Amino acid sequence: MLTQSSTAEKHRRKSLGAFRDSLRPLTPVHNKGGGGDPKKLKRHSFFSSSSLSSNPPSPNLDNDETSESPKSRPRVLTKAEKRPSSFFGSLRSLKSMEDEERLAMAGSKASSIEDATTEFGNGTELGGKQVLQHGEVQTTGGMFRKKTQYLVLTESNLIRFKSRHKASEVFSSISSGRNSTLPRHTPGSSYGSLPDMQVLLQPVEGYSVISLESIIAVYRLDDGKPYFSIEIAYLDEISGNASSMILQITEFRECEKWLTTIRTASQAMHMQFPPAFSQRSVNHAAIALERERDYDPHHFQMFSVVQRSNNKSASRSSSEDLAKLCSTICYLVVGLNKVHLVPLPRSSNRASSSSLNELEKASSFGITTLIQIYGLAEDDAFQLVFRVPLRQEMAIYLASSAAREIIQCLRHASEFLRPEWLEQPYSVDAPEEWADELERVYSSEQDLNCFDRTLSAYCAGYGIDTSNIRYEVDYECEDAPCFRLLYPGRRRGYTNLELIAIIRSLRYNEYFGSISFADISLDPICNLRDSFGIDIGYLTTRSGSLTNIVEDLRTPTILLQELRALALKSKKLRRLDFSNSISRIPLQDDSRRDPGCGIPEALFPLCCRHLTNVDWVILNGIKLGDTDLDYLVDAAAQKACHLRALEVSNCGLRDHELDLILTAMYHQENTLEAIDISANQVRLNPETFQDRIGHFGHIRRINLSRTQRTSGSGSLISPETLLAWRLEEMDFSGTALNEQTVDSISVYLSSPQSATLRLMKFDQCSLTGKDVATFMHCMCRTPGHLRDLHLHVSQNRLGENYSEIFDAIAQDATPTRLTMKMIDYKKEEHFRILADALRRNTTLRYLDISKASLPYDASDETCDVLRQMFAENNTLQELNISGEHAHLDIARFGIGLNHALTGLRMNTSLKVLRIEYQKLGLQGANTLASVLEENCGLEEIYCDHNEINLQSFTVLVNGLKRNRTVLFLPVMEHDRNESIQKVEREIQAADVGPQRATPLSTLSTAKAVRRSFSAALGSKTNIATSSVSGYTVQDVQAALNSLNEKWDAQTERLRRYLVRNFRIVNGVSGEPPEWIDELNESRPVTATSIGQVLNRVKIDTTPTLERELDFMNIKTGE
Repeated sequence: MLTQSSTAEKHRRKSLGAFRDSLRPLTPVHNKGGGGDPKKLKRHSFFSSSSLSSNPPSPNLDNDETSESPKSRPRVLTKAEKRPSSFFGSLRSLKSMEDEERLAMAGSKASSIEDATTEFGNGTELGGKQVLQHGEVQTTGGMFRKKTQYLVLTESNLIRFKSRHKASEVFSSISSGRNSTLPRHTPGSSYGSLPDMQVLLQPVEGYSVISLESIIAVYRLDDGKPYFSIEIAYLDEISGNASSMILQITEFRECEKWLTTIRTASQAMHMQFPPAFSQRSVNHAAIALERERDYDPHHFQMFSVVQRSNNKSASRSSSEDLAKLCSTICYLVVGLNKVHLVPLPRSSNRASSSSLNELEKASSFGITTLIQIYGLAEDDAFQLVFRVPLRQEMAIYLASSAAREIIQCLRHASEFLRPEWLEQPYSVDAPEEWADELERVYSSEQDLNCFDRTLSAYCAGYGIDTSNIRYEVDYECEDAPCFRLLYPGRRRGYTNLELIAIIRSLRYNEYFGSISFADISLDPICNLRDSFGIDIGYLTTRSGSLTNIVEDLRTPTILLQELRALALKSKKLRRLDFSNSISRIPLQDDSRRDPGCGIPEALFPLCCRHLTNVDWVILNGIKLGDTDLDYLVDAAAQKACHLRALEVSNCGLRDHELDLILTAMYHQENTLEAIDISANQVRLNPETFQDRIGHFGHIRRINLSRTQRTSGSGSLISPETLLAWRLEEMDFSGTALNEQTVDSISVYLSSPQSATLRLMKFDQCSLTGKDVATFMHCMCRTPGHLRDLHLHVSQNRLGENYSEIFDAIAQDATPTRLTMKMIDYKKEEHFRILADALRRNTTLRYLDISKASLPYDASDETCDVLRQMFAENNTLQELNISGEHAHLDIARFGIGLNHALTGLRMNTSLKVLRIEYQKLGLQGANTLASVLEENCGLEEIYCDHNEINLQSFTVLVNGLKRNRTVLFLPVMEHDRNESIQKVEREIQAADVGPQRATPLSTLSTAKAVRRSFSAALGSKTNIATSSVSGYTVQDVQAALNSLNEKWDAQTERLRRYLVRNFRIVNGVSGEPPEWIDELNESRPVTATSIGQVLNRVKIDTTPTLERELDFMNIKTGE
């Protein structure tokens, strides 16, 4: 037997899986049960302080008669001292007081009536040495029958006698006179705790005993009757018998006296003999938790409780209504994430009933959904209230002599699941000694401050699949580390409960400095209100004081509650990114005020009152309403807010709204670091705009992309304004820059004030080659000196004055990173000049010239210059020369690129090569394979979308076998799918039938399939038509399956080679795994083999191929 707080097993219990039969139902308190072995009991202090921190061992499930374990578990229970035999074991032959009160005997020995008479002489063996209280009361018996009995309470037992005279015969301290302790109860109707009321031990003539060890709970029963009732529930863990008894008393004082005395005596007995659980019961509870996927041997606490009825009506009379008034004895088990009410294991002598199983159910409640705890010092009753957001609260009414220990256990469990929380989100209405402040026993010094643990607990409580939630942590960004929520694993968006679980798991977390919900839809909780209640966390600060923010009379939205609580509870959190997280259209009706998206309403009032450290709120892509603008302007106008950024890109702002915001932002001149007003419906007036932004002296980032300006020749930003800043990022993409603005930027780049600049974006700014060359010469004041800066000049008119920009590249007047995508070269000669300039450049480390458009495929001369650039440039580390394939435009270099790639054999500096959408095919794959065999510098190669078939892919993998530096090579998933789908489309177009076997009818079909298989394998060898005629659909499908298997085999080879290289590069000790060379170098066979395979399939007699076709390795002539 296990105690209610047992020592934890050191080895984790292996899960039994989630596909077991349903849990046993809750057992009523009067179930008949089979016996157990009393020798398997062991005792441990139930009320000791270690009961909350100790853990039970993994139970032995082989002893459970009602379930099958897939794997036996070793026994971990030890035997304790033998339990004393019950005295009534010697009285089996005596006549019982009433036949309906008979119960099963447990651990008794047969003896004679004479021995019983001797032991009854002074009542010592029967009731103990001291009578604590006695008197006449009315009790309920079997079938709800009410009886008047005489109760005697000793320090070890509660004995029921038929009369006072019978009690006086056993206890000499009780006189045989008329009872004066309790008045006779007025006859009336009464009910028991369940039908078929029983007692634990075998009643004898005039006697019936309840051991105080077996009492689970003693509590008042508020049943609406005109008298006072006490219910006593008890359970014999040996036999599994559960029952209860109701005492009905007319006087309140006498009722209180009985209640207090019985509880005190029972607790004293529990201190001396702590309650214990049988191995069978522990196994039964463990299986129930495993079915809920909540079993952890280190977090397993088990208690016996009574699930009370909450119905106080006294007028019900039907059997169905009476059943609802009954209480149930069960086990309360606190698992890792949930609280479980587990039914008692069915006794061996209890007849099974399928209909009964359907009526009785177990129940589980998430620990994170606990909102209220009620407890009383006067009796053993207590109450737990759980509530999942957007649902009604669920109250469970319980009673247990271990109520205080249960509450403490729940508090410890909640503390473990939310170790960062300074205040747990539930209220405790219990005696002060129960609510003593807990010592911090759980450390949060784990990954992400136990975020995963908290998130798993919330998901378990809300019934959410954790595998659908995806996120990443960025350690390189500003205000790092940054929690970034990613798209869900299986759906297009997160549900409301998933979003609530994620945001609440981030509450109080002091690990993250930034949280990003960018591009994740928060619409499910944007306008959602919980009609069943609110989470009070958004009303108090981290220290617990009220925020005193006046709210709307309506219930706040879930989004407002969660975001405000998130900002209030974290000290480290500085930045929140909501870019494109809410899709809404503001109201255009002037008669109604737009309520806004809710984000400014949730956060900016906190900034105004110094209640949060969040000072960087990104609202890009959210259409702001009137209410949102009011909160934003109000916060911007208060200097105490210390806002660091204004990021309102694509927020639907108009001229007067933007002007109002910039004017209010004047008060943030000492703290504002970033301005992003791009993609709004505004036309910037240079003079007015200069006046608005000229006050800010600490701007690090400015984004004016996709904005329009009024007509005029003035500069959009004056040189004086730029020189006053210490810019790190500048973005003017999509904004036309006139000559004056280019000059202003050039002056800034020539100044030492621009030394901090790291990013410049001028895509689609109508810049010419001369303008870009001017920027390059200004930023590189010393030729050959590396300027760590990334310059974007894509989609500009670089063909104009192209020689100037190419000369700047050849003269090393470039930053370390340059992006020139989607450049339209009017002549092939222009691109050849660029390649030659790159050959001589020594300052570029990153170059992106992808999607370049030539008038025709590159000539041999141009490709040879490109080959020389690959071979002679020893400073470039990352190169992107990918093409583009669109419906109306194709940008690639042509077949001559294969020759140019041979120059990479001598290159030693290039680490990353991107060469997608260039139609490399088999010839390009052979070239790359030869490069891999000789190159010792490449680490990553991106070559998807190049019409790579199985043969080409195998060639690449063969080349990787001799390479020791490449760490990434794609598995060509897109090319593989295209290759297989091409075969399937050809077959479907041919309309192949299962019986098409005549040469004339299969002529065109054979040719189509021949071409398809040839393309899939990468061979141009012709196949005779007769060799593929007369095949069936099953034959073709078998060939396709074999083709997929060959792809899988090469993919596995690729994975193994990459693992080997990773071990070598990172200095992993030991030789490479033996399985590296298990798959020998191989190449796909020719199309002649395909014909032989199809001929071989043709003569197969089975209707469908059930054996594997050795599709690729059949030799010619077999």
